[in-house]
Amino acid sequence: MSAKVTVSLIKADVGSLCGHHVVHPKQIEVAKEILENAKNEGKIIDYYVFNCGDDLELLMTHNRGENSPEIHELAWNTFLEVTEKVSKPLKLYGAGQDLLAESFSGNVKGLGPGVAEMEIRERESEPFIVFAADKTEPGAWNLPLYRMFADPMNSAGLTLSEKMTPGFVFRVLDVIEGKYIDLNCPEELYYLVSFIGTQGRFVIERVFTKEEREVAAVASTTRLRLIAGRYTGKDDPVLIVRVQHQFPATGEVLAAFIPPPLVSGAMRGSHRLPLMPVSLKDAKCTYWDGPPRCIALGFNLCEGKLVGLKGNEPADLFDDPAFDYARFKVMEISDYIRRQGEFEPARLPEEDLEYLGISKIREKLKERWFS
Repeated sequence: MSAKVTVSLIKADVGSLCGHHVVHPKQIEVAKEILENAKNEGKIIDYYVFNCGDDLELLMTHNRGENSPEIHELAWNTFLEVTEKVSKPLKLYGAGQDLLAESFSGNVKGLGPGVAEMEIRERESEPFIVFAADKTEPGAWNLPLYRMFADPMNSAGLTLSEKMTPGFVFRVLDVIEGKYIDLNCPEELYYLVSFIGTQGRFVIERVFTKEEREVAAVASTTRLRLIAGRYTGKDDPVLIVRVQHQFPATGEVLAAFIPPPLVSGAMRGSHRLPLMPVSLKDAKCTYWDGPPRCIALGFNLCEGKLVGLKGNEPADLFDDPAFDYARFKVMEISDYIRRQGEFEPARLPEEDLEYLGISKIREKLKERWFS
């Protein structure tokens, strides 16, 4: 039996060019140098550094398991060094904004960066897709994951593949209470939807097969506002999904982003816009801090090493004219929603706003209200 391999995807916003826009090339360059040294020292097996909008993304493979202090410290130190060597000297906007603690304490969860990790045994062929989003929150994955693993109208394998027809188990996290529940689908499908429809509180953390409890997908669940107690930037979640064989096919997983889901985020983290599937080159938010972007990178895993089209350069899966229609719909919907201005539901309800300006205005004018 092959040894277990861990795939870790850890991200943070440590500074951006021209507002909350895009990672600077020098930030990626420094991160690559650090992870290359870690690879040469045997700390990790392989890595790939990329960005989605203003978030620096570190994809690493290793044999140290999930929540490894060594791997999390490597990621933390990488973000810290990029901040000190690049973000601050270049006066990039929001330098180190996701590094909410003064020092590392064994795990980056709760310190600001977002994390998605899965420890697996490689199948005969191990394809997987890495997703990253900018200008939105972890609940943005709820509808796509539901479509991938629970909706036969999206994933034909749920009715056609004997390996998938038993269904999947969804682990749902309550980010307010800090508790989770495992729901078996399709039996508890209605329970699942009743929770994950409230995307700001209940988020899908991972998905398993039923019988073997083999992990199929893992998402980050970090809510920066709940950690910092103030707005520091949107959560910008990441997601890892295994594909083919006992899991949905690549095409089924990607189809889950059409039609584009409505998500929270965009301007000042306080509005609703649709999620736009884009290529790496278009992973930068300009129009009204959006629309929120999502990228999909395809790899195969071979003895822990990342296999791509050229070395470990991944397949850029949304770089396909098939998604032009989705991108057009995103802008059409965005234009309609923006004409709603600062009226709900275009703006989030007050309890979900990332900025506290409205509550401060209310406090300032409280003496002018009469009953």
